[in-house]
Amino acid sequence: MWTLRIEHRVANYDAWKRAFDSDPVGRERSAVRRYRVLRLVDDADYVMIDLDFDTSSQAEALLGAMRGVWAGPALTMVSEPQARIVEVVEAKEF
Repeated sequence: MWTLRIEHRVANYDAWKRAFDSDPVGRERSAVRRYRVLRLVDDADYVMIDLDFDTSSQAEALLGAMRGVWAGPALTMVSEPQARIVEVVEAKEF
């Protein structure tokens, strides 16, 4: 499994969440298997999103779409977006 980890600061979490929920890049259509939205305990305006994929090329394609969102519609909503694609090499649930 491959995970696209996105991190950025948001100007207003509630407004950002509405935009996220509107799904401007079509997560399901882009082969996202699941996602998680995380916020820092000591900084609720810093958001991390993990999007899981079956292949690295699917993750790379969505990252390309996100770069377009960051350059346009989300320009006033997020700052300093960072993204990494990582391979999950081991996971265990208890």
